[in-house]
Amino acid sequence: MAAPQNGSNITTNYTNQFVQPPWRIALWSVAYSSVLAVAVFGNLIVIWIILAHKRMRTVTNYFLLNLAFSDASMAAFNSLINFIYGAHGDWYFGEAYCKFHNFFPVTSVFASIYSMTVIAVDRYMAIIHPLKPRLSCKATTGVIICIWSLAVVLTFPLCYFSTIRAYSSRTLCYVAWPRRNDDSLMYHIIVAVFVYVLPLGVMGITYTIVGVTLWGGEIPGDSSDSYHGQLRAKRKVVKMMIIVVVTFALCWLPFHVYFIGIGLNKRLTKWKYIQQVYLSVMWLAMSSTMYNPIIYCCLNSRFRAGFKRAFRWCPFIKVSSYDELELRSTRLHPTRQSSMYTLSRMDNTMVVVYDPAEGDGASGSGSARKHSLSTRKKSYVTSRHTEINGCNDAVPKILNGGVPTAKPEEFS
Repeated sequence: MAAPQNGSNITTNYTNQFVQPPWRIALWSVAYSSVLAVAVFGNLIVIWIILAHKRMRTVTNYFLLNLAFSDASMAAFNSLINFIYGAHGDWYFGEAYCKFHNFFPVTSVFASIYSMTVIAVDRYMAIIHPLKPRLSCKATTGVIICIWSLAVVLTFPLCYFSTIRAYSSRTLCYVAWPRRNDDSLMYHIIVAVFVYVLPLGVMGITYTIVGVTLWGGEIPGDSSDSYHGQLRAKRKVVKMMIIVVVTFALCWLPFHVYFIGIGLNKRLTKWKYIQQVYLSVMWLAMSSTMYNPIIYCCLNSRFRAGFKRAFRWCPFIKVSSYDELELRSTRLHPTRQSSMYTLSRMDNTMVVVYDPAEGDGASGSGSARKHSLSTRKKSYVTSRHTEINGCNDAVPKILNGGVPTAKPEEFS
């Protein structure tokens, strides 16, 4: 994301003033390599946890999957290249990759922050308007496709105007805007608005309303243990997502301030320490790709169980039976005699009572007795909020006295 701006930072003095001492290059190499390793492997594990376990395949988690994919891609394709170009001021990778290098990071950041925005809106609808329809699997896929499509439209000018220029001492990769100064500043402002200010504003409003609802008080007259358990689960989810959003905002704020400041005052590019400021700002922005897996592991029991399974080969990592149960699909187990099946989720509890003594009508009473017994079979469903929405559009059904099929749970 920084390459076009980095190109604009290089002034008409085409000697390479960006050469640094070896010890400084070594320190920056360790810093950027750490981001690359943690971001790529951490987000790949998040993707594996969601795709390999049915219980994790929910609407919210699919947006987290999209977020993990965009973060892993940006770290893999751009973080190290940004460091090499920023540290040496010389482009080694050709014109085609120059276009990709300028185009893809903004696309990934757009996909990341709008995935978080959709999650915030989904949490808002689930908690504030629990009876309204939720996103289905098809709708979730459509939203993700729309996010990436809009990202491509927004970043296409970067790809179109990117080019390289070779000089005697080095090669530059930059965005050759038709009006170099005006277009560059205007585009940075547009990116800051649509990829930072607007989505963060939406998330700030939605999470404020959700936070007031969840932490501001309790529903009068409902003090059951299940209600308090549901409330705690919702608070954990919202707390985790707020931390993810705040982390993203803090990491990318200096980036936008830096480039808008450079656009407003070109003299800053001649400052003695501007290269170190640039590398610091870029490292902080790139580091946003590695924090989310750490946050998931620390604040979510199911993701933590998934990370333990991924690293179970380590001698100091032990996967308990509880961790194994965390990632298993919901199962319904019968109790004694009455065959009572209980399905508990974050927001609804379903109890199906089926007496085996009445199931067959096999005690020689004829069809009339079978009919009367069949009418005595009862199903009880109690629901406080219909908040959980897995990626299975079918509603649990009871056929011929069978067991209802459970949909995947939302993570909590």
